[in-house]
Formats: sequence, structure tokens, C-alpha cells
Amino acid sequence: MAGQQARGVRRLVNAFRYSMAGFRACFVHEEAFRQELLALVLLIPAGLWLGENGVERALLLGSLLLVPLVELLNSAIEAVVDRFGDEIHPLSGRAKDIGSAAVLLSILLAAVVWGLVLLS
Repeated sequence: MAGQQARGVRRLVNAFRYSMAGFRACFVHEEAFRQELLALVLLIPAGLWLGENGVERALLLGSLLLVPLVELLNSAIEAVVDRFGDEIHPLSGRAKDIGSAAVLLSILLAAVVWGLVLLS
């Protein structure tokens, strides 16, 4: 946060607390994030089991983890846009649509990675 004077370990502890608050807020307010976490809970064990080596497991799990990461960023964009008002504005719509497109691309990437790893 602006003006924060914490240094060293205290800064790291504060950063961790802010990150956990962000996870909590996204979980509480974003159904898509909850759905993606459920998919992670189901697919991470499958990825660990289906990957034949460390590289395949890393690809399977990494592609999955990218989806909620992009969802967090998309939710942050939406929150900032919504903060400025309810009126319809082309730039607000564009920002939200671009964030949504990023989430879609991350899901497609995960699907392609899983398909290529499992079909090889």
C-alpha cells in the first residue's frame, strides 16, 4: 500500500496478509473463481497421476494454475471498473471483455496442454 513503511520480514508478512485477503475476496465475491478452484481440486490429483514424468506433471498442473491466476487479475480489473460507477461506458466494457478473453485463453491453453500431454 502507498506510504507503507514496513521493511524486511514485516513487509513480507504484510504482503502475505494482503494476498490472503485478495484470495478471500475473490472466493467470496466471484462464482467463477469458486468453480475454477473446484476444478483444481478435482484435476490436480488427476494431473499428478496422469503425468508420466516431472515435465508432464508440471505442464498439466501449471496450465491448471494459470486459470485461477488469470481469473484473479480479471476480477481485479472488474472491481476497479465497477468502483468508478454503474454507467455504461465503452472503455469499461472493453476492459471487462478483455479480462474475460484472457480467462478464456487460459482455459483453452489448459485444455490444449492436457490434450497434447494425454494424447502423446
